[in-house]
Amino acid sequence: MDYQTLILEADRKKMEGNHTEAIKICEKILNYDLECLEAFEEIGDNYLSMREFTKARKALEQAITINPNSANANYLLGFTHSALGNWKKSVFYLEQSDELQPNHPEILRCLGWSVFHFGQRKKGLILLERALTIAMDDCLIMCDLAVCYMNERDFNRTIQLLRRALTLEPQNQKAKECLETALFFQREYHKIKKQKEQKKKDKQ
Repeated sequence: MDYQTLILEADRKKMEGNHTEAIKICEKILNYDLECLEAFEEIGDNYLSMREFTKARKALEQAITINPNSANANYLLGFTHSALGNWKKSVFYLEQSDELQPNHPEILRCLGWSVFHFGQRKKGLILLERALTIAMDDCLIMCDLAVCYMNERDFNRTIQLLRRALTLEPQNQKAKECLETALFFQREYHKIKKQKEQKKKDKQ
């Protein structure tokens, strides 16, 4: 059986959004070869797109068992744990992926996001900035970085990133919604700051 042809067919189905068919093709491969790494990676990736994270995790754990040094399997499993909010595990697998495939902007984006939410905020921002330096027009990186800066109350950098994203992708709904939120919080933050300053003056 020509596994590579089937993997390419599964990938084509995935790109068309036909995830169920893509999974079936990969399961067909596994009927003949339970050690086919690419089949498990594809199954995991498709379940991720379907937001069936538990099924994705099981498939990707099997892929890691077959080859712990697969950058793709580590990345996908790290992404899965990020989606599940398992930040410690997410960071572990994404760091593995980053070691195996350094300076990949998508791996760095996910790693930065997970590191930030794991509590290492400064390091997370540095990783996301690095990802953006490598892929300067990547709106997904810009949006994730903007959300992190918004959490840090750095509204100027947040707004700058989101406006740049919308220049590149005017119909980007996530960027639009984030920008509205950032502008609202910026106004509220400055309002509260002014009120506190006024109270301080009144007490003097």
